[in-house]
Amino acid sequence: MARTTLPDPISRFVDAVNRGDTKSFLAFFPQDGVLDDSGRRFVGHDAIHGWSDREFIGANGKMTVKAVAQKTNGVRVTADWISNVYTGRALFMFVLDGNHIRELRITGE
Repeated sequence: MARTTLPDPISRFVDAVNRGDTKSFLAFFPQDGVLDDSGRRFVGHDAIHGWSDREFIGANGKMTVKAVAQKTNGVRVTADWISNVYTGRALFMFVLDGNHIRELRITGE
């Protein structure tokens, strides 16, 4: 069942993104965290930071959460995304490890 209430730490992650807070955004990932943007993989803080500066927070990105669903392997968030790079519906699949995001996979809907 879909809902719009975000579990922690994803709610804090979305807040950091929408504030444009790169430092807080990066802190959600462990040093070896993975971000996959439509098949392009970025591993570790340096790679994720560079990607975000170009295409996520640095592109004035904002998320409006539309639905949240708990999946066997993580939490799926459907959101409207607006940025200088991409605007439209996006799917964010979070794999959590405690308060960290072990992996985040982003795809267009």
